Amino acid sequence: MEKYQELIGLVESLKDDFEKFYDKNNKAAGTRVRKGMQDLANFAKDTRKEVQDIKNAE
Repeated sequence: MEKYQELIGLVESLKDDFEKFYDKNNKAAGTRVRKGMQDLANFAKDTRKEVQDIKNAE
């Protein structure tokens, strides 16, 4: 469940920047949103590989 908590933390950390970008048209927040989404994509790829490795080890 540690990975799940890390995922939740990543998503929650983006909330303020999403609000600033979409509701207040803050362009700098958009840059942070894009970076956060890239971090999330990398996390997803790494987690997917880890799950596959664990599954194949059994």
